[in-house]
Amino acid sequence: MTAEIRIVQGDITTQTVDAVVNAANSALLGGGGVDGAIHAAAGPDLLEACRALRRDSLPDGLPVGHAVATPGFRLPARWIIHTVGPNRHAGQTDPALLESCFRRSLDVADELEARSIAFPAISAGIFGWDPEEVAGAAFTAVADYDGGVREIRFVLFSAGLAQTFRKVHANRTV
Repeated sequence: MTAEIRIVQGDITTQTVDAVVNAANSALLGGGGVDGAIHAAAGPDLLEACRALRRDSLPDGLPVGHAVATPGFRLPARWIIHTVGPNRHAGQTDPALLESCFRRSLDVADELEARSIAFPAISAGIFGWDPEEVAGAAFTAVADYDGGVREIRFVLFSAGLAQTFRKVHANRTV
């Protein structure tokens, strides 16, 4: 059974899903964009959980392309799956790293027995990736996915990003 794919314009922090994906930085201590919004909406317990991860299992931070989970705290989602996208401005231009963010996040969702997940456009903001490349990497990872998640929701903050994801998805399914 394949997962249903939904593409919506909206605020990822308000999504009622089992897990939301945070486009985090490797420090896991908050930042701008999606990361800052998720930290603000989840509340201060998220920062404490991320500090504990850094202290106990990720002293050097979360590597690019990897994923790790924390509780959702004040979010409607039960879990937050943090992943670090590649930074094109720092020379991280391998699309496999970007695909890995989506794949590893889905793997973590399976470990959590999540049935629904919401993704942002990982690395499409300050990390400088073209939204079409991000959408392509996302849909490549999803096409290979055969786990327990039944709904994969792409939640894009702007109408332009949502339109780009819809266009790339339509071109891949024709």
